[in-house]
Amino acid sequence: MSGFDYKWGGKSVASGFDCSGLVAHVFKEAYGLLLPHNSKAQSEYGKVIPVSELQAGDLVFFNTLKQPYSHVGIYLGDERFIHAPKAGAVVRTENMKLTYWRTRFNGARRILE
Repeated sequence: MSGFDYKWGGKSVASGFDCSGLVAHVFKEAYGLLLPHNSKAQSEYGKVIPVSELQAGDLVFFNTLKQPYSHVGIYLGDERFIHAPKAGAVVRTENMKLTYWRTRFNGARRILE
């Protein structure tokens, strides 16, 4: 999924993705689950997971707009996640150990058991 353009409100390969649109698209295509197109709303789904128990496919949430749960990505394992970062950027993977992400981490959720 990496390399697709960021687009605010985007939710498809054709139009590009914003963070919650990417998550909603992946969960719909992979699991047939319909998640809301809103990171705050997505933060209310599933089960809270401590960072020490993260598994591939868990959602990771960050405070990037001075409000909790304003950004979401999908955990890939090895402290990396994939997300649609911002306008002018493309979908990409990041390391959660980087100071920027570590200091903005809000929590994680497991949607699938």
